[in-house]
Amino acid sequence: MSMRVELEEVGKRFQWKWILRDLNLTIRPRSRWAVTGPNGSGKSTLLKMLCGHLSPSRGRLSFHCQEEAVEALELYREVAFAAPYIELIEEFTLLEALQFHQKFKPLAHGLTARDIVDLLGFEKSVRQEIRYFSSGMKQRLKLALAFCSRASLLLLDEPTTNLDAQGSQWYLQLAERFARDQTIVVASNMPSDFAFCDHQLNVLDYKPS
Repeated sequence: MSMRVELEEVGKRFQWKWILRDLNLTIRPRSRWAVTGPNGSGKSTLLKMLCGHLSPSRGRLSFHCQEEAVEALELYREVAFAAPYIELIEEFTLLEALQFHQKFKPLAHGLTARDIVDLLGFEKSVRQEIRYFSSGMKQRLKLALAFCSRASLLLLDEPTTNLDAQGSQWYLQLAERFARDQTIVVASNMPSDFAFCDHQLNVLDYKPS
């Protein structure tokens, strides 16, 4: 199942400054979108509106799964989000983090917590607290949880931050293996991050003149 998202005259303002304005867009089910633009231009702000974390200052967003409207209070059930600024619970071990995650976001594809450990290649770190993980290990875990969760809309903000070349290739393999049926939006200025996307939106096109 994937999601359709419609944005009608959407704008976002912080105090007096408009970050985005007059954005009209239909994100169709199973489509893959890249959101580009310089740092600080509003890419993350747009993703936060798409997941319901931020409300638009004007305009309207609507969400549908198989033509059924998804209400704002239920949107979290349908969205998976990975971003460098999203914090993990660092007092948890890896296995505890995976078990906790499944209590509010079931895994897809018939996967288990042990399958995720194998996918990550973290067999020796199962009982290690996340606070002792490197920044690259933490980013891999965030990506694995996003790609492997049961969700209709997958949002990825700067997905290869803190990843080396091997990690970046691993990320693309995740996308190929696990994200075929979801609607995906990737915010990044690295073309390799959104090489699998078939549509592109530059947020600079929606800045006030």
